[in-house]
Amino acid sequence: MAGYLKEGSGWRLGWNPDAPVFQGLLGGADWAVELTADEFQDFCRLTRQLVETLAAIAPELMAEERIACELETDRLWVEIEGDPKSYELRFIVLTGRGVEGAWPPSAAIAVVGAIALTTFA
Repeated sequence: MAGYLKEGSGWRLGWNPDAPVFQGLLGGADWAVELTADEFQDFCRLTRQLVETLAAIAPELMAEERIACELETDRLWVEIEGDPKSYELRFIVLTGRGVEGAWPPSAAIAVVGAIALTTFA
């Protein structure tokens, strides 16, 4: 499978299956971090699950109400905070590298859209 780099204003999402250690890439306006395949796949899966959860909860929320949802594995913690139309996306790598990243709503929605199209070999 060929790699890819998806990017837009304030975000990047990359995958290189041929890289020896760090196959995934997450980036913001002024930061980037490489992730192992397992970390990157956890990030994509957890983010998809959080977006689905937020969509399922949406009918129960009042117009001005915000919510925070989080999920984690032994490798990664991911959180979405906001409302179904405008939310922040944050993550922390839990494998000893001390990595943390976040996107504001303008970039988070685009990251989630790119994740929806992401596939792995």
